[in-house]
Amino acid sequence: MAEKVIMPKQGLQMTEGTIMKWFISEGESIKEGEPLFEMETDKLTITIDSLYTGTLLKIIKDVGEVVPITETIAIIGEENEDISSLLSDDNSQCDVFEEKTNIEKDLAKKKETKKTDIVNICGDRIFITPRARKLAQESKLSIEEIKGTGPNGRIVEKDVKNFLENAPKVTPIAKKMLKEYNISANQVNGSGVNGKILKSDIERSLSASNENIKYNQRSERVIPLTGMRKTIADRMCQSLREMAQTNHKIKVDATEIIRLRDTFKSKGIKLSYNDILTKLVSKALMEYPEMNSSLTDEGLVLKDYVNMGLAVAVDKGLIVPVIKDTDLLSLEDIGKASLELIDKTKTGQLTTEDYSGGTFTISSLGMFDLDEFTAIINPPEAGILAVGKIDYIPVVENRTDIVIKPMMALTLSYDHRIVDGADAAKFLRRVKELVQNPYLAL
Repeated sequence: MAEKVIMPKQGLQMTEGTIMKWFISEGESIKEGEPLFEMETDKLTITIDSLYTGTLLKIIKDVGEVVPITETIAIIGEENEDISSLLSDDNSQCDVFEEKTNIEKDLAKKKETKKTDIVNICGDRIFITPRARKLAQESKLSIEEIKGTGPNGRIVEKDVKNFLENAPKVTPIAKKMLKEYNISANQVNGSGVNGKILKSDIERSLSASNENIKYNQRSERVIPLTGMRKTIADRMCQSLREMAQTNHKIKVDATEIIRLRDTFKSKGIKLSYNDILTKLVSKALMEYPEMNSSLTDEGLVLKDYVNMGLAVAVDKGLIVPVIKDTDLLSLEDIGKASLELIDKTKTGQLTTEDYSGGTFTISSLGMFDLDEFTAIINPPEAGILAVGKIDYIPVVENRTDIVIKPMMALTLSYDHRIVDGADAAKFLRRVKELVQNPYLAL
């Protein structure tokens, strides 16, 4: 018996997924548990295994399509099995209606009623009558180029005929060149019979524009905003739109955290500066709970635990995996957890649990040689700490002494609805104290 394959829900907040790859083609067989397709959510790229054994009878959603959860994307069944009923069931999800002709008005104007059009109103489709569609297909026209004059902008047969009469006539070679060089036929003066556009007309047009026909024609390309990239865009806009974000910056002497890291390294324990900062910031957050809170409809939620988010850049965007209970973990445990999460992030093996539940985030771009930067808060958290590179610079001590020290900039972005400026400054000052004397947190 044939079965529908639906877009699965991966995570509580998932509403849609993008088909990235089909591992088999229509007509090929598959067993339960074998990879069927690859999908991208707002956070991850996931391989989905088949729930059924049989033949892939129909792929309904192609690569690149964004599909709402639970919507049918394919059908698996026995070879040559009739699936027309399943396909019709799927199509019935769209509301199809037939526009009724007003008989009284038609009788006054015409001797017989016109055949009504069936219009599919599901999604962003172009309305077109069957006769108009047939003529457009026979003429190899794209209906997107035709402006409809019928009811609600529907394309009727007259619109297609008018388009054919007014559209520039183009030879096959010239048509190919128009597409290759991204030129509209309306921009070229045809020298052929009845204004037909020839190859030489396009070459002349390109030459007049000082364009090299083969090599120097430049164009634009559109990359659809889907999956993770779209989610990042939405969340960043949401963050700036809904929060009263402001920031404080402070310069910190990194001498002691460098010494601490070297001490652990000499013992064979690998730690990053982010690992050390995670421990130090966690201690400061426990002392300033407003920085470790979130604002809800019920009020301010203060948390007596710290789940630290670590912003990690990946090929298609940014993921923030979360280390849980960092206020309780040792430096060594934080280092191990950090390495594990970063590895899972790079290999696409993160689970929903790995990137949810964060209470504060650290974002470091020092490895890209940035002195300082401002980060956008990850909702619903109250703040994020941006960490710049460690740079050896001259520093004045005791008003007259100039010494070279390893300094780094810490920039705190915080939600001013939750945290007052003075409290945010005190928190950042406490972080500075801990960075310059990290042993207070160990």
